Amino acid sequence: MSNLKYTTDHEWAHLEGDVVTVGITDYAQDQLGELVYVELPQSGSEVSAGQEVAVIESVKAAGDVKSPVNGTVIEINQVLNDEPEKVNEDPTGAGWFYRVRVTSPSDLDEMMDESAYQAYIATLD
Repeated sequence: MSNLKYTTDHEWAHLEGDVVTVGITDYAQDQLGELVYVELPQSGSEVSAGQEVAVIESVKAAGDVKSPVNGTVIEINQVLNDEPEKVNEDPTGAGWFYRVRVTSPSDLDEMMDESAYQAYIATLD
């Protein structure tokens, strides 16, 4: 996917119309290692930017996925319930977590583009 936006917590967001698809970055999945469990939000739940909405567990650590936007969860990636490793295999594609109908698409204006995110993660190593 192109035109991804990124958070400092290593989530990515992709806006199509008023729907944002959310996942974690390749950097995040690489740091976590092999994912063994994903707990996704309930479809229909209201989420706020910065709110922890999903739980991920790997062989190395557990963590949370925060919503980058305000809105309503309209779809979750059911495949991840049985195959959390999809996140490791294709973090910005088949490994997406959930989709949110956003209340304000301008939420994404605060996020980093690809080059800014790459510069940010370069400071972490």
